[in-house]
Amino acid sequence: MIGSKSFTRISGRDSVKLGALLFACLLWIAGPRVEAQDGQQMPNAPNSGQSNSPGGAPGAQEPGIANPSPSSLRLPNLLHDVRPGEGAVPGPNSSSAGTTTGADQTATPPAQTQAAPTNVPAPVMPAQGQGPSVATYTLRTRVNFVLVPVTVTDSHGALIPGLTYHDFQIYEDGVQQRLTFFTEDPFPLSVAFVIDQNLPADTMKLVNEALGAFQGAFAPYDEVAVYTYATHVNQATGFTGAQSDRLTATLDRVKSPGRYMEVPTDTGPLAEGPMINGQMVDPNTSPLGQGNFVGILPKESYVLNDAILRAATDLAQRGRGRRKIIYVISDGKNQGSTASFGEVVRYLLTNQIAVDGTLVGESAMPVLGFLDRFHIPWQMADNLLPKYTLATGGVLDAEMSRNAIEASFARIASQVRNQYTLGYNSHISTLDSRFRKIEVRVLLPNVTVLAEQGYYPTATANQ
Repeated sequence: MIGSKSFTRISGRDSVKLGALLFACLLWIAGPRVEAQDGQQMPNAPNSGQSNSPGGAPGAQEPGIANPSPSSLRLPNLLHDVRPGEGAVPGPNSSSAGTTTGADQTATPPAQTQAAPTNVPAPVMPAQGQGPSVATYTLRTRVNFVLVPVTVTDSHGALIPGLTYHDFQIYEDGVQQRLTFFTEDPFPLSVAFVIDQNLPADTMKLVNEALGAFQGAFAPYDEVAVYTYATHVNQATGFTGAQSDRLTATLDRVKSPGRYMEVPTDTGPLAEGPMINGQMVDPNTSPLGQGNFVGILPKESYVLNDAILRAATDLAQRGRGRRKIIYVISDGKNQGSTASFGEVVRYLLTNQIAVDGTLVGESAMPVLGFLDRFHIPWQMADNLLPKYTLATGGVLDAEMSRNAIEASFARIASQVRNQYTLGYNSHISTLDSRFRKIEVRVLLPNVTVLAEQGYYPTATANQ
């Protein structure tokens, strides 16, 4: 009884202390074994998570990914695996970013990458569906781009349509150039209309009657300025619409009586010209005075060069998208101009301005007109219009009647509007400002090619 009571007292009073003591002893005994097992297993090692108990019954889960052991949460001591100059040496079952290790695969070191430079702009990347059109950009450089208007006619003087760039060859200073631009579309025209008011009275009358047909040769989107000259140059109107009322009023206002060729005396065989019913047939041969008076003829002045240069100066200021034309109606005579023929031609070729014209008066006659093209020493320089049109690639008609003059307006305007336009990049340096000769060839038989003979490069041609 005594022993029974004593056992009862021990269980009742010291059961808690005895349990704690036994648990501490178990932890002390099992501690080294758990640490040894943890030392053999890497942290976060994959685990199957299946129990080894018979019958597949679930048993106690071992430490793994889902249930890491407390010791696996501790950081490894990197000092034991670090070698000077090599870094940490991975274990046999270790894995790193970018590599996979296994029994049948050899570990590869990570690829070395280089940071992108920060001073290089990002490439143009258009949004999806927009295509490469938005990725294009403009590159500006000094390129001597040359445009050459070309007129091609057959043996009868009719325009030849439908040609392609395969039919043309263009040479600069004897070197064939590669065409980079070709079109047969018309350009809007900027026309400087130059009228000779020093023509003989009978010729001037025909010109005055034909001026009303000038507007009909041009389109509404063309622009025209009017100039007149005799002893000096006058601008009748600035550039205005080809079909405007302003141009109509200007053409009516610039009509002139012309020049009278008076005879120096009223006696003898040169006193007067042919008369019908007491009236002079030719108003150009009226006498200067009465009796035996001998008159003195005034000095003739035809400032054709100055008139063309004045018109060219104004044309050079027009837009680049327009064809620039000087249309002259004259007998081609020049006397008393300040500017020389060579200076005017250089300015025309520099600014890509063509001279077209209708030749009237005695210069339009087949024989006299041909002889007037040659300069006689100590005499007036006659008929310069053929030289201007030839140098600039223009068109020239020689007419002697009102209807023929009217028809020439429409014919020349049609040829100018239906020109082919060739473009190329010159092989000569832009720093060379010398004259460059141009030759245009058409690979067809029996054709006439009208184009400028050359050009002088300028800063405006560099694009």
